[in-house]
Amino acid sequence: MLHLLIAPNAFKHNLDARKVAEALHEGFSQSRLDCRVTLFPIGDGGDGTCKLLHEKLAGKLVTITVMGPLGTRVEASYSLVDGGKTAIIEMANASGIRLIKTEERNPLHASSKGTGELILHALDHHKVDQIILGMGGSATVDGGCGMLHTLGVRFFDKNGKELDPIPEQLQSLERIDTSGLDKSILKIDIKILCDVENRLLGEEGAAHVFGPQKGASREQVKVLDNFLYQLSDIVLKETGKNMAEVVSGGTAGGAAAGMYALANAQLVNGIAYFLQKTGFEEVIKTADWIITGEGSLDEQTLSGKGPAGVALLAKQYGIPIAGIAGKVPLEPSSALLDMFDVLLPISHEAMPLAKALANTEQNLRRTAKALGNILACRNKKN
Repeated sequence: MLHLLIAPNAFKHNLDARKVAEALHEGFSQSRLDCRVTLFPIGDGGDGTCKLLHEKLAGKLVTITVMGPLGTRVEASYSLVDGGKTAIIEMANASGIRLIKTEERNPLHASSKGTGELILHALDHHKVDQIILGMGGSATVDGGCGMLHTLGVRFFDKNGKELDPIPEQLQSLERIDTSGLDKSILKIDIKILCDVENRLLGEEGAAHVFGPQKGASREQVKVLDNFLYQLSDIVLKETGKNMAEVVSGGTAGGAAAGMYALANAQLVNGIAYFLQKTGFEEVIKTADWIITGEGSLDEQTLSGKGPAGVALLAKQYGIPIAGIAGKVPLEPSSALLDMFDVLLPISHEAMPLAKALANTEQNLRRTAKALGNILACRNKKN
């Protein structure tokens, strides 16, 4: 009996990783393949990663009211694990794009203050010595200034007027004051789980790449990029830390770079950390096939995304791996083909994107059933 390990990432803006895994499992169960299945949904730092960590590590949920991305109060939760010593915080719970309507998206006005409130609560009420911060799905391009403001950092213009930590005002930034920064933040271990390698500035930086996804117009993208340049220059002069050079600093609209420079946060590969923290390597050793995937399997997948992390371990143990996605390149690169033994798109006919998204679960089941039948034929022959 084959042992299938189903370890997909979320299909962004559609299905979370657990629902993807369950749909694939159902498809395999409908096939002729005699198999044993283990579900192990994964996260690489994107929205939903911290929820999976909470479930895997049997965390205790803490819920408080914080400031949402546009200033209204929202309920947000974080998880305590490791006997209460570690807080797992999902930025999207407090500062996420899913908390605001599409027509309200405007990163010039959006702030990460609420995420700072979650951090502060974990420090003050539970005396944690480690924070794991997942930054996927944020609504902000504020360089982390909102959460840093909550933690005690202040921002001023050339006239000494204090600025609210939103990019619209931070365009006028001339000076920062870190003297009020909560000192306990500098004494703990902060790990930011990153699923992209983009740096802070320029054409491949936070504003240009992620700004439009969060509602920024072309003109607003320029404003955001200019503000981040200014912030980076000021931080470099005052602290000697270069926000612009750190790999993955563009994560969450530059929040990763801001926390790195002013709160001593460590930026880590999200999927590698997730797999290590959840003991994935022990499970993989018993698998005959691994099934992974996400919304799109392409060149970006190779730059720190979840399926690539799973595939690297699969190769290490010599286990065949299938990548299943809503979208696969017509001519995959050699690097992508080296990473995955099988690449399967789930679409079975041409259709508009909205209809394809609506049929994702059905298409996942159908694709898994077809793959199961193929493996059954191969298994019977052997």
